[in-house]
Amino acid sequence: MTEPDAEPPTPPAAPSAWRRVARWAEVVLWIVVFVFVAERIGPQFTAWTGIGPAQGSEPTWALTTLDGETLTSASTRGDVVVANFWATWCGPCRLEMPVLQRLHDEYADQGVRVLGFSGDAGGETGVRAFLGERDITYPIGFATRANRSAFGGIGAFPTTFIIGRDGVVQNRVVGYFAGPAMRAAVRRALE
Repeated sequence: MTEPDAEPPTPPAAPSAWRRVARWAEVVLWIVVFVFVAERIGPQFTAWTGIGPAQGSEPTWALTTLDGETLTSASTRGDVVVANFWATWCGPCRLEMPVLQRLHDEYADQGVRVLGFSGDAGGETGVRAFLGERDITYPIGFATRANRSAFGGIGAFPTTFIIGRDGVVQNRVVGYFAGPAMRAAVRRALE
């Protein structure tokens, strides 16, 4: 019994150049997504768990509040300072403000100072109205060029710093600072 002459099986076609490019593009895209997520979540994780290096700088700053009080890095030494750079037009800033207000209400008597550095260029009237609508009572002033520089430059709103009693920055979070992570960082700075 002889088999009819069968053609040998055809090997699978090599992937086209476009498929190879698409695969590489997908790999690059996933790497970019991973780096972006790690950059955003890393500071939150550090603040929440305390794992990771402290930021280590000692900014020298002065904030004149909307009420005319002047607070400085020297006058707040010995307190834990939560310095929040924000703006009225910033969506994530609006989400953070109730958390910051609760921190102010709950921890002020334990030596926690929540300070808002407004990046608004529109003036005091608009900022006061914004704060009044939201019942924000912690000290707020305007982020001067000197303050932005003292904190190493502020590239985005919100940016929040947790400063220990010794005046050293313990945590820096660019973007929305989740409430549980912020509370954990403040409690750790109080210890």
